[in-house]
Amino acid sequence: MFSWRWLFVAIVLIFAVQHWRNRPLPVPPGSIAPNEPVQTMLSNGTVYEQNNYKLTALADFTIEARVLSKQTYSSDREAQLAPVDLALGWGSMSDTAVIEQLSIGQSNRFYFYRWEKEPPRPPSEIATHSANMHLIPTTPALEKIMRDVRVGQVVKIRGQLVEARAADGWHWRSSLTRDDTGAGACEVIRVEAIEVK
Repeated sequence: MFSWRWLFVAIVLIFAVQHWRNRPLPVPPGSIAPNEPVQTMLSNGTVYEQNNYKLTALADFTIEARVLSKQTYSSDREAQLAPVDLALGWGSMSDTAVIEQLSIGQSNRFYFYRWEKEPPRPPSEIATHSANMHLIPTTPALEKIMRDVRVGQVVKIRGQLVEARAADGWHWRSSLTRDDTGAGACEVIRVEAIEVK
């Protein structure tokens, strides 16, 4: 016999398990991802086909950074390529002592942060040592890793910064610098490898 009570209990348990699995990891102070991302521009990048989109490689890209926030998407057009966005921080923006003084989040494919009174580091440094990354998995296994990543973990991602195009004229182009902000400043990465440390 169907019982609304048991359905409610099951839903609560599912949410509790999801919350537990995705809870941020406690990390002591100190930079845990000290190195700058490595980018090599490509003059004639490979064109890949994925989900009826053409992805043109603009640069080879490797980053090792701390996960500051994670957001999954399913309803926007970009989700056909990038179901997961990670806000990543390196250098001072991988230091818990800095991060704890910021309010960090993601929404509508943007990453945002704010502070209460004084910024914990110069605002220009915060901006150039963190970024929102739109991740395009090249295999189901990579997508699973992306979805399972937790805030606080360090990830190493290798792939290409790309421009995506569709037959109807839609396009999505990666930023090619770390010192831009606002619309168009996010990296669009075709991910070939991701390692969680």
